Amino acid sequence: MRLLFAIVTAVLMALPPAWGQELSAIARLGPEASAIADRGRGIEINLSMSQSVPWRVRVLDNPPRLVLDTREVDFSQIGAVPQLSDRVLDMRAGVFRPGWSRLVLELSGPYAVESAVMQTAQEGAMINVTLAPTSPEEFAALAATPEPEGWALPKPADVPKIIPRGAGPLVVVLDPGHGGIDPGAESDGQREADLVLTFAREFKEALLRSGEFLVILTRDEDVFVPLEARISVARASGANVLISLHADALAEGDAMGATLYTLSEEATDVATKALAERHDRDDLLAGIDLTEQDDLIAHVLMDMARSQTAPRVDRLAEALKTAIKADGLRMHRKPIQSGGFSVLKSPDIPSVLVELGFLSSVQDLARLTDPVWRGRMIAALSAGLSSWAETEAAIAGAKRP
Repeated sequence: MRLLFAIVTAVLMALPPAWGQELSAIARLGPEASAIADRGRGIEINLSMSQSVPWRVRVLDNPPRLVLDTREVDFSQIGAVPQLSDRVLDMRAGVFRPGWSRLVLELSGPYAVESAVMQTAQEGAMINVTLAPTSPEEFAALAATPEPEGWALPKPADVPKIIPRGAGPLVVVLDPGHGGIDPGAESDGQREADLVLTFAREFKEALLRSGEFLVILTRDEDVFVPLEARISVARASGANVLISLHADALAEGDAMGATLYTLSEEATDVATKALAERHDRDDLLAGIDLTEQDDLIAHVLMDMARSQTAPRVDRLAEALKTAIKADGLRMHRKPIQSGGFSVLKSPDIPSVLVELGFLSSVQDLARLTDPVWRGRMIAALSAGLSSWAETEAAIAGAKRP
């Protein structure tokens, strides 16, 4: 380890100064497609986001105001949003607790939330909130109402302490996406968060029955788990592999079939920087204490780790694709793609995101709700995992535990 740090120190001598310490937001407000305007007797708020995020909205009193909480949104351009309302007296935004942003609109009087929805599309998402006038008494009651169950901001996830990586059976962390205040995509009464949780539970049981794997879920109920906590679960569990499960929806296009995503090359630098800034220092790399190291050293170490992990991730994606196709299951016309998904950013844990299908596709939705299809897909993914583990053991010159 001392040799590794010596090498890193030498590398640092040739590198530019460390980056600034601003936190990188998950999503950005798009002011050009946003607007706040009076509509009839009420107010309509449209906020364009670069991607969907968990969010909640409520009213507070003294003075009357609307409060919108979101998962890490860069609201720095809120002043550029067209403001055509005489009923919104002031706007302000900022970080109100780690990982969460808050937008506050001060209102000219008592207005209640009439509707609040988020519409997702391939290019981003749109939050639409409409307010209608109400009586001072009703407004006061709404403002004083405790937050409904599931609206409270999540506490850090309980992280299981399992075994050191490399000892015992292959440790698989299954990450059912979304949950709690973040339902994910929705279609025909079905929520992505529920569908992938059902799949993850069944997948876990199948892997455990095989006797080859130890399986951890990042969530086992309808709760929201922050992205950082999902990586923390994998780290603390001694994970050999992380599989994130999703079932998205597209407003346009005819996307259909399962898709495998890996972290793109373009995203790795940004991913490393974000991890170094936002994560606990003992969560960045297994077996290396970065508590006293700055972000630049963490960046170099994670780059080194990722260069070793990337080929393993590629082999994992190929093994899963081969197994899925061998069972005759439908895959997207581009079965393996890459992107900057936050949950894939752990530099030394091979991680893939499995898009099981698209809720916007009638056929995919029917498959996701069919236990027979789920069983076939689980069997294929299990076979792919087992094949990948055998390949990695052979490359390492060791036998599988």
